[in-house]
Amino acid sequence: MKAERAHFFNFLKEKGLKLTQQRETILNAFLKTEKHVSVEDLYNIARRKDSTIGQATVFRTLKLLAEAEIASHVDIGDGIRRFEHRYNHKHHDHLICLKCHKVIEAVDESIEQRQEALCKKFSFQPVSHRLEIFGVCKKCSGKVKN
Repeated sequence: MKAERAHFFNFLKEKGLKLTQQRETILNAFLKTEKHVSVEDLYNIARRKDSTIGQATVFRTLKLLAEAEIASHVDIGDGIRRFEHRYNHKHHDHLICLKCHKVIEAVDESIEQRQEALCKKFSFQPVSHRLEIFGVCKKCSGKVKN
């Protein structure tokens, strides 16, 4: 967490912004949360530490965390904007259940290689990418093995 904190502090400094106590509280709450967290989830967590934090402050701070590449947006198809850790975290893709909204993080090297080959084929310089596959998990499809 020290590297993420230092990265965010430097980012704020470069943008001419101050590290307020509320921003630091929100940053710490986000870094301690290892799930895909919504603005409302993070707001509720941060308010336990500082009851003066407003939802708009959480939203703006999450936006800064995304700009600093500490957080990234995850769309699981339920209309709720969620964020996950990005800085110092390995790339992964998401399998998202349309029934229970479970998110499975997955890495498949062959998919990564195919994406690289596709970009090379079209002389395309990728900056980032996301793969989100929507479907139904084993539990929701009724095919649970014991």
